[in-house]
Amino acid sequence: MSWEIIMAGFGGQGIMFIGQLLTTAGMLENLCVAWTPAYGPEMRGGPANCNVILSADPIGAPVFAQADAALILDQPSLPKFERAIKPEGLLLLNSSLVKADPERTDLRVIKVPGNYLAETVGDARVTNVVMLGAFIALTQPVHLDTAIAALKVMIPKHRHAFLPLNQSALERGALCIEELLAQQPQLARAASRLKA
Repeated sequence: MSWEIIMAGFGGQGIMFIGQLLTTAGMLENLCVAWTPAYGPEMRGGPANCNVILSADPIGAPVFAQADAALILDQPSLPKFERAIKPEGLLLLNSSLVKADPERTDLRVIKVPGNYLAETVGDARVTNVVMLGAFIALTQPVHLDTAIAALKVMIPKHRHAFLPLNQSALERGALCIEELLAQQPQLARAASRLKA
């Protein structure tokens, strides 16, 4: 099992945090992991993305030519990164901010209203965690419970008051996918073929 994932948005959306959260969860499940961040020159508000690799086998290099999946949290990131996904790969879009459709027609596109769902759990700032919860539920690179445990590692002790909010965000993203799959069973088949 291996996953090569792009996460992209703008600085301040917590792109780096969810990349590190996923790799921490991978380590908790004894997977080999790699996390490679990239920032735009403006930092906050500028482009931000990271690459994540999770693998049951040793990772030869922390780079990849094309990703299995991409989580895109803002509109400017879509044209930049959709071409970096393998044919038949997964494109998970934050439909609250990404209004345009991808140009490519050979991708498995799932739209999740990340900002809206984050607001329903109490704070739009956890949109990133909602999207990660959706990704985990759809692809299962790690268990959701492991990602919840990883929150306790990633969030400093003096900020542990935010653990329930972040856990709710992960669970809400996962629930969104469960609801989508119940309505559209073909999505489950598409997701199961991603790493077949």
